[in-house]
Amino acid sequence: MRYVRMPIEVESPEEYGYGNIRNNLSESSITDQSLSSLGLTIPDLTLLYNEHRGSPKLRAQIAADCPGLSADDVLVTGGAAGALFIIATALLGREDQLVVVRPNYATNIETPRAIGCKIAFVELEFERGFVVDLDRIAAAVTPRTKLISVTCPHNPTGTMMTESELRALADLAAARGCLLLVDETYRDLALTPALPIAASFGPHVISVASLSKAYGAPGIRIGWIINSDPALQERFLAAKEQISICGAVLNEWVAEQIFDQREAFLARTLPEWRRRLDRVAQWIEGEDLLEWVRPQGGVVCLPRMKAEPPGGYDGFYRRLLEQHGTYVGPGHWFEMSDAYFRLGFGWPSADEFEAGLAGISAALRG
Repeated sequence: MRYVRMPIEVESPEEYGYGNIRNNLSESSITDQSLSSLGLTIPDLTLLYNEHRGSPKLRAQIAADCPGLSADDVLVTGGAAGALFIIATALLGREDQLVVVRPNYATNIETPRAIGCKIAFVELEFERGFVVDLDRIAAAVTPRTKLISVTCPHNPTGTMMTESELRALADLAAARGCLLLVDETYRDLALTPALPIAASFGPHVISVASLSKAYGAPGIRIGWIINSDPALQERFLAAKEQISICGAVLNEWVAEQIFDQREAFLARTLPEWRRRLDRVAQWIEGEDLLEWVRPQGGVVCLPRMKAEPPGGYDGFYRRLLEQHGTYVGPGHWFEMSDAYFRLGFGWPSADEFEAGLAGISAALRG
């Protein structure tokens, strides 16, 4: 495999330096939590090799969200990124094809590229409301297609499929003899009732999620793969064992505590998330240089500039950061025009959020 660093990681705020950004509107998660904000005090844990699949309690907590699944269907991984790496390297080869909806989280594309498998892209279009077109996915599938990859709710647009659309996609994959990967990292941050875990639609469907985005805990690197095919899970486990053997005892303990208070945590988080979304909508309604598709889930959106700003797109992003201290995710992070930018509205403080919106409006005008 030939690895190439992804722009979204090279230019990430943690690599650029959080201290160099006043208003960070590039993040794709809620505010980072701390042990004290979660009310946690670490006990005297024994730092042994953990169970390779992940702690039984944690796997049961993850599976409890769907009556048709069990802890045996869950593999705990090093974040969703680790899950996606395991899936790609375990399933894809040079002779295979991947059908992936784009834009997409970079790991869903770059790891298959490093493997050398053929990739067919199904583009989401602004003019069509970033709606996933099942007919276009079906047209992209060939006898070589091993895997179809989507995210729902979508990153970076925040759009969603309905349950019937997601089931139809699972049925399509089954009928064409391929697997379906659904990245569900934003599942708990949706305006509509949460969709069923996609892996419950059949053993050919693989769900991936984490505690990074909706729970503000990227630092513990806890994600998971859900799949009800024992043979597939055994293959994924083999990959995990060759990468890390097992997960960290401390990280999985923290994850268990987050799940213990999950409902209360979301009850605190969701009202503020919805208020922020309404505020972005109000701002864009009054900003005649931008247009957007209002998200239905997640804590990001993907506005588009109606015209190239003074100094071009590069000038806009440079001005935004240097003069207004504001950072957003440019379109090239997602292999799109820099007329688009990902705006994260769940991570910054209220003051930073407002200052960031004002900075964008000012930078658009030169």
